[in-house]
Amino acid sequence: MVLLNLLTFGLWSKLGRLTHYAFDAVLVSAFLAGMKRSTGLTFKTDKATGGNPEVTGWVDRYLGVGEWVMDQSVAIAGASGWFERTR
Repeated sequence: MVLLNLLTFGLWSKLGRLTHYAFDAVLVSAFLAGMKRSTGLTFKTDKATGGNPEVTGWVDRYLGVGEWVMDQSVAIAGASGWFERTR
């Protein structure tokens, strides 16, 4: 493994760190999506980005990933036998 690390100039550790940060970012986005679903509170993207339409688009796509993760998680949990709907 040390030889592989030398040959790739340490890229494997950087790839692992990048994967970890990406996973954490998706968890934060999913948390915000869950907060939106359960309480109705939404993140004001225009206020946070200063009205910049390009940055607003990136933030909206980022939050959309959290919505998608929430949808998929609910669908998987609903299809399993481990969870039941009480509402």
